[in-house]
Amino acid sequence: MENDLLKDFQQSWAKHKYWVMARNQNAYNEIRLLAKNNQWDAMKQAQYQKLLTELETVEPTEKTLRVAYQHIWGYFKKQATSEEKEKYALLTENITPDSHDLDHFFQHLITKYQQPYLLQMRWIKD
Repeated sequence: MENDLLKDFQQSWAKHKYWVMARNQNAYNEIRLLAKNNQWDAMKQAQYQKLLTELETVEPTEKTLRVAYQHIWGYFKKQATSEEKEKYALLTENITPDSHDLDHFFQHLITKYQQPYLLQMRWIKD
């Protein structure tokens, strides 16, 4: 049972990790602490679900978006073309909570470079 709960959490966390990061760094850190040492149980699962539910009403800020996008960029920075690096730099200069430009840019890169971990993630502006 605990192994199933842990596996379910790990799959959900892979999907929600950057979405959470883009909304609240404290919630992101709290979830990481919950998962420490791969010890997972029903109480931790309930706390995790509560945090996700609470974040549904939290809008990203420029600062939280910047942090989340920098983490995602880490998957591409070594293989990106010089044009893609320039575009990323330009798009990060103009980050606003209302803009979807970086989401679209990353969707393109995820498909182009076939990043399996990122293919399953929940979009930040979702």
